Order: sequence, then structure tokens, then C-alpha cells
Amino acid sequence: MNQIIECVPNFSEGKDMGIIREITGEIESVEGVKLLDVDPGAATNRTVVTFVGSPASVVEAAFLAVRRASGLIDMAKHKGEHPRFGATDVCPLIPIAGITMEETVEWARKLAEKIGKELQIPVYCYENAAFNEDRRNLANVRSGEYEGLADKLRDPAWKPDYGPVEFVPKTGSIAVGARDFLVAYNINLNTTSTRRANAIAFDVREKGRVKREGHPLTGKIVKDRDGNNVLTPGSLKAVKAIGWYIEEYGIAQISMNLTNISITPIHIAFDEVVKKADARGVRVTGSEIVGLVPLKAMLDAGRYFLKKQQRSLGVPDDELIKIAVKSMGLDELGPFNPEEKIIEYKIKGGSGTDKLAGLSTKKFMEATSSESPAPGGGSISAYIGALGTALGTMVANLSSHKRGWDEKWEFYSKWAEKGKMIQGKLLQLVDEDTIAFNRIIQAYGMPKSTDQEKELREKAINEATEYAIVVPFKVMETAFQAFEVIEKMIETGNPNSITDAGVGALALRSSILGAHMNVLVNMKDADPTPRIEEIKENADKLSERAREMESQLMEKVYRVVRND
Repeated sequence: MNQIIECVPNFSEGKDMGIIREITGEIESVEGVKLLDVDPGAATNRTVVTFVGSPASVVEAAFLAVRRASGLIDMAKHKGEHPRFGATDVCPLIPIAGITMEETVEWARKLAEKIGKELQIPVYCYENAAFNEDRRNLANVRSGEYEGLADKLRDPAWKPDYGPVEFVPKTGSIAVGARDFLVAYNINLNTTSTRRANAIAFDVREKGRVKREGHPLTGKIVKDRDGNNVLTPGSLKAVKAIGWYIEEYGIAQISMNLTNISITPIHIAFDEVVKKADARGVRVTGSEIVGLVPLKAMLDAGRYFLKKQQRSLGVPDDELIKIAVKSMGLDELGPFNPEEKIIEYKIKGGSGTDKLAGLSTKKFMEATSSESPAPGGGSISAYIGALGTALGTMVANLSSHKRGWDEKWEFYSKWAEKGKMIQGKLLQLVDEDTIAFNRIIQAYGMPKSTDQEKELREKAINEATEYAIVVPFKVMETAFQAFEVIEKMIETGNPNSITDAGVGALALRSSILGAHMNVLVNMKDADPTPRIEEIKENADKLSERAREMESQLMEKVYRVVRND
């Protein structure tokens, strides 16, 4: 797998779009980097930029952006609501694919060293890139902000990790780190009171608030043996939060960093703030995600809110995302466009551009009917299987929402989720079958002038042929799993939709038999290895079992529709 890291630098400029464009232009100038998001905030006077690419390319782009920002942004004149201490305030690297956190730390430290040495900016390494525990927490590193930076640099305990020890008024300092995926998340309140917003933030953030004797606001602060303030933790782990007033919107917000969404997901943070705000007489009106969010976070949120409504969770991803957006009011302050806000969609260029599987039915049909041999019968077999499974999933979703069956919603939801999972696998196999065909063509097109070239070509042909056998066999195995969903829906699902399940059974049979033909035809050119022979034996058995299952299920359907 190619190594991909994400970089999310925060620049202390959110009003002058000309400056922002110059900075992002530096990022886009680097080959191997894709700019995903630019999110300026006028009130915070801060812009969050997100881009991805190979580690070396990302580090180069980040360096160029920091260099340009240091020439364009004057921190001596900067004012904004967000904590900050530099023109490029923070520059974290995040592992996305094919790379470990340890490797990402090495790249972050290389970037930090390059910035300190070549740009002469004081650099602190934070989070996983920190050299000591005191500097892991960004709040500690940035304490005192820009206004306190000169004094901080005079303290030997806060000597920068890289770069000069002297205060640089124009650029300030920068924190470079390596961290897990962080979601910047703001929750909107029906109040203008920063004090009320801060109180709610302290209720939920992991750090909590200072413990006091007697009155929670004016009582004496409790100290430990070493004279440090004792804290009462908040209710949410892996959450940083403060309250602030946003003049641009005329409301107060809870500004949160969700530092580990596997510990505290977005939907849990939202619901907890709703609860704490209500206890203080404040109402949550909506929320906003700053920058990008992983697809899984949105799908999990959609499932969470559907479950609260006792509705099926096995609905399409688009529906889950819509439920998440509406439930958390993510579109209150502006449109929430999944193609622009969800990181996987942004990297791919949108949720609907997944090669064949992302085409419209018309485009898919036209691609199939063209003079190109791909997509062919293998891809069509996978797609027919996905459609057949989708019919079973539909019956499960309809049954889950049927009037009078409310107590059964969870039963049908689980079957719908299983069907949806199988659909997803089969859709992937639509493209995988075409990839398998193209690999064979590429292998046969390899040069064969020398003995070494012939040997390499022969090896490539054998590997490609085996892959072209394995893929349709995967289609057979995956499609056969869907018979269980179809059978359960024929037996227990909404009786008004039994014929839909019946058509699903017919589609699954066709999918499996079609894929079987592809297994057999590709075996003609394969060396008879034990693995190939095992696949053939299992494929023959699956083909026969598919015929039997289709016959049994159709008998059940016709018994009902004919009133036998």
C-alpha cells in the first residue's frame, strides 16, 4: 500500500483570502500532494488547511506553506478568538494509510528541523513527536500564546526543540507534531454568554475544571501535596473544549477538539453537550465540523441516531450521512456537502466516482455495450449479485418500519445491515473483476525478447490468470451468503414484498452461475496447481447449491402468491 499522510496546518489569517490563496498555492505546487480543504474563519482570524500525499511530498509542501506564511503574516498585528502563538500556529502530520505513527513522527521531526534551521523560526514538537512529556499537550506548548512568547523563550525549560531561542516578533513560533486523526468540532448554543459556554465546556472536557471548596465558582481552590491545582474531570474522554462567542454568527459555541473519535465519537460529544447545556438552561441549536471528517464517523453517527429512533440501520450510506447531518444540525450555519467534508470522498474526488461501481445505471449499461471487452460477464455477475442482495435488504428495511411491527425493528435491522455489507463487497468486486481482466492483457503485452523477459512475462501471466480465477470465485462465495438474507425475508419479512425477495433469489442464482462460468473459462489457461483444483471443486459445489437454493426459495414464493 502507498504511504499516505495528512497535514492540517493552521495559519493565523482568516480574513484576507489573497494571503490564504498564496499559501495554498505553495501546497498545490508540489507534485504528489492533493489539497482537500481550506476552511477560513473571520472571527478566529485563522484558516485550517488540509492536504494529503506521500510523506516526502507532504513535508515539502508544508515547508513551502510555512515559509510563505512567515513572509505574509505579521503576528505583531494579529487578533483573533482562537489561541495562537505563530503565523503558522500548528502543523500536525497524521498517518492515513500504509504508514505507522512511529514513521510519521520521524517525518514530523524532519519537518520541524527544516523549519527551524532554514526559516529561523522557533519550533516545538508536540503530541507523538514531542521529545518530553511536558510538550505532548498542545495547550501546554502554546500556553501564554503569542503575547507571552518572549518571556517563555527566556525560560530554559521552554527552549525550542529546533530553531532560534530568540523571540521573532513577525512569525512567532510554531508547533509541529504527529497525532491521530483529530476532529475540530463546534457546537452552537442559543446564548451569547461566553461564561455559560465555558461552563458547559468545562462540564464535558476531559481536563474538567479546578476543584473548589464550598462554592463551585468562588470557593477556595483545592491543592495537592505539591501545591498543584486539583481538577474535577469532565464527562468526556479524549476531548478538549472551551467556550467562545462568535461575532460572525452572533452566538456562543463550545469549541471542541475530539482527539480520539474511537473513544469519544462526534455523536456522543454532541449528545453530552445537549444534556449538559439543558441542565444549565441553554439549548443546543446545531453544530459544525471544521475541516474534514472520516466517513466512518458520519456513518456511526447516522446509525446512532437511527437506533434511537428504533429504525433500521441497514440503509444506504447517503441516508446515514443525511440522518447524521440533520440530527446534529451540521447544516445550521452553512451547507454540509459530503463530497467536500468527508475525507474519503474528497480524496477519491467524490462518493460517486468509484470507477464502474460509481457510474449511473445508464452509463454502466453503455460501458458494458461498448466495443471494449471490459466490463464483461464477470463484472455484470457481481453487479447482479449486488442488486439481488439489495432487494433482500430492501425487504428487511421495509419490514423494520412496518406499522405494528415496532418490537421487531432490531431483528430486521440486523438482517438489513448484513445485506448492506454483502452489497458493498459485491460492488467492490464489480471493479475488481475488470482489474483482473486488465492484468491479463497487461501481462500478455510484456516484452519477450530475452530469456529473462520471457520468464518474467510467463510469471506475470500465471499470477494474473490465477487472480482472474480467484475474483469470480469471490463473487460466488459472497453472493451465496446473501441467500440467507433472502430466505429469512421470504419466511418472515413483509408479505407485501415477498416477490421482491423472490426476484432477489433469481438474481443471486444468475450472479453465481455467471461467476462460475468465468472461473471455468479462466482455468483453461491456468497451471493445474492444488489451489486452482480446490477452487474448481468448491466453485462446482457452490454452483449446484445455488440452483437448489433458488428452486427452494421460488417454491416458497409461488406458494404464497398463488395461495397454494
